[in-house]
Amino acid sequence: MSPPTTTPAAGISAADFSWIQDFVRRESAIRIDEGKEYLVVSRLGPVAAAHDISDLGQLVERVRAQPRGRLSVDVIDALTINETSFFRDVHPFRTLVTDVLPELMRANAATRRMRIWCAAASSGQEPYSVAMAIHEHLPALLGWDLQILATDISRAVLARAAHGEFSHLDVNRGLPASMLVKHFHRQGARWRISDDIRRMVRFEHTNLIGPWAAPRGTDVVLLRNVLIYFDDATRNDILHRMRQTLVPGGYLGLGGTETTVGAPTDYDRVTLGRSVWFRTLQEPPL
Repeated sequence: MSPPTTTPAAGISAADFSWIQDFVRRESAIRIDEGKEYLVVSRLGPVAAAHDISDLGQLVERVRAQPRGRLSVDVIDALTINETSFFRDVHPFRTLVTDVLPELMRANAATRRMRIWCAAASSGQEPYSVAMAIHEHLPALLGWDLQILATDISRAVLARAAHGEFSHLDVNRGLPASMLVKHFHRQGARWRISDDIRRMVRFEHTNLIGPWAAPRGTDVVLLRNVLIYFDDATRNDILHRMRQTLVPGGYLGLGGTETTVGAPTDYDRVTLGRSVWFRTLQEPPL
């Protein structure tokens, strides 16, 4: 038997890398492209060390033996893309409070109910940005039955998000100085978000290819910079289910390079200032 092919610089065999690709795609629908061995090694190295595992070959063996164990959860968490920042790309947050939410407030005036879902919340900067934007620009909404749901596939980053503590680098990426002063307090080298903002957000674990924490009747969904990691079939399924989750006239926010084109469900593309939203107009399909 010939020895397994190993990429020396990456430190993982070709067979183990292929298995990790399949495992992550099966469990989360996230694609790890060829040539990303370095990414797998850099992210799984600390996981192996934490579980007292000497190399990635042994790690793969253990995950294969217990695909529902704690190690498997840690592997998925480590390979989840968690790039985020406060008020990322700026413009969607501006039009959220100048156009999207005011329109929905008029539509929901009788019930005074608003449901917002950040569907890939990562370490919490996006939902906290939504909460701060509402607090600053739409204070009337604070007296409504307002719920901001934040979900992610990674339980580890959700735990950090719910704690509401951020590094100096985190608060210097997109967060206006005035909001840092108003809504955060310093704890040593880190910054803790105020309880008033933290209590506006509820964090729940959700895998987008599994059951969702968000019910039907959601007014706004932010699913930004996520669909690019899925294949077309998974992307279209998620967009179809999002259509069922949103209220008629609800808004879906995607990343700047993402679109609903090609999805089996219709959305109306709405340009608001320098941002694009996708609005549902008809009754959700069965």
